[in-house]
Amino acid sequence: MDDKEIMQHIERLVNEEHHLLQLAEEGKLEGDQHARMRELEVNLDRCWDLLRQRRARRAAGLNPDEARERDEQTVEHYLQ
Repeated sequence: MDDKEIMQHIERLVNEEHHLLQLAEEGKLEGDQHARMRELEVNLDRCWDLLRQRRARRAAGLNPDEARERDEQTVEHYLQ
């Protein structure tokens, strides 16, 4: 995926997340939608991480296509 495709994917995930957040605010979030919210959060973190890797590689004069999506354990346990 190139940067544009990653951003488009992020946009789709964010739109879905916003829809589910709206349902949650209205008290209408049901069953599997809670798990889907968590899944969206993780997927967004992984996409943003991949995009940051690509940008860093590009800035360092390296090939951004060599950046790889990292697993949930790695991305979700970064120190802030």
